[in-house]
Amino acid sequence: MSTKSGPLSDLTIIDCTMALAGPFGTALLADLGANIIKVEPPYGDGSRPVPPLPPDYANVADEQQAGVDYGGYFASINRNKRSIVLDFKQEADREILLRLCEQADAIVENMRVGVMDKLGLGYETIAERNPQIVYGAIRGFGDPRTGESPYAHWPAFDIVAQSMSGHVNITGPDDALGFPSGVSVGDIYPGTLMALGVVAAIHNARTTGVGQFCDVGMYDSMLAFTETVVANYGFEGKQLPSRGQHHPNLMPFGLFPASDGAVAIAAPGNAHWETLCQIMQRPDLIDDTRTKNTFVRRKNQDFVETQISTWTKQQTRQEIVAQLGGKVPCGPVNTAEDIFNDPHVRAREMITEFELPGDNPKASIVGTPIKYTKTPAGFRRPPPRLGEHTDEILEEFGIAEGTPES
Repeated sequence: MSTKSGPLSDLTIIDCTMALAGPFGTALLADLGANIIKVEPPYGDGSRPVPPLPPDYANVADEQQAGVDYGGYFASINRNKRSIVLDFKQEADREILLRLCEQADAIVENMRVGVMDKLGLGYETIAERNPQIVYGAIRGFGDPRTGESPYAHWPAFDIVAQSMSGHVNITGPDDALGFPSGVSVGDIYPGTLMALGVVAAIHNARTTGVGQFCDVGMYDSMLAFTETVVANYGFEGKQLPSRGQHHPNLMPFGLFPASDGAVAIAAPGNAHWETLCQIMQRPDLIDDTRTKNTFVRRKNQDFVETQISTWTKQQTRQEIVAQLGGKVPCGPVNTAEDIFNDPHVRAREMITEFELPGDNPKASIVGTPIKYTKTPAGFRRPPPRLGEHTDEILEEFGIAEGTPES
């Protein structure tokens, strides 16, 4: 999209986040139209040099190099943003941030507890300049303002949040110590919740005229993400084992082998189970005492898996889906190439192709999953080069660069 759109086009958010969790959340808001001002230190967001990198990638520390100064990791979570460079060690730049916040709806950061406070840029200081502002923070274990954790000052990464929440413990094969997710859900989910929390707090601030501090703990978020761990233990005192390829309580509800990979099949209800049995030409399984409902099927998991696998492994993923699609919930276990060739992905515009700066081929990142009929959301601005919009932003906010006067 060439013009600003989206239902949040009236919001301005100062984004002081780096790495993955914070930038992912603000990218969601940017996709929905929010004016996201990405504030970076002189050396830039540390995720800029993370692969995959384009052919003429330039190290941001080497000003003599030309070319794009970010890779695919940075691009996918910093689209639709503008970049300004501020050095918080300098009084003039701290004052610039405060002046930006005077005209913003929210500021978001994901630094360690107390870092922004020591710089004189904590919530209370910013709220003095703009009482209506929402201050969003992502921490490993939350912020003491909303609940003092014994781990509050610990550093944290995605893998830590995944592990402590129990998510790793229930992921992987039955005989394993656990497996982390293939994607960084310990960052992405907290970022998503932060985006929701900030928008909700802005709504409240516009109603009441008063902003507030809002924080999201990575550990807390992953506890919510793995709610089944808490629910099973909270109701029955049951500690879930590693899930393997199937659901702990439903059957069939998992992965089955095909001749060229695997497919997901979910038929826990009677109607879908009967349809599956008919398509497999196994009507005898409909009334079999070992398979007549999902509860007994779960108790006889090995038997049920064997019956379905015997049918699936003789066929390709495409052949299986052609028979079950639209009748029984199913889908192939896709590779990246499969995804790029999927007609659904094209129809829903879930792959965005754009021009990189310099002499580079086009690149692709994921599109927005949130669709609207009247206020389209999506890609409208390429990821920014470091400090690319500094002068533009300062002029827009009526700030003379490098001057601390208010």
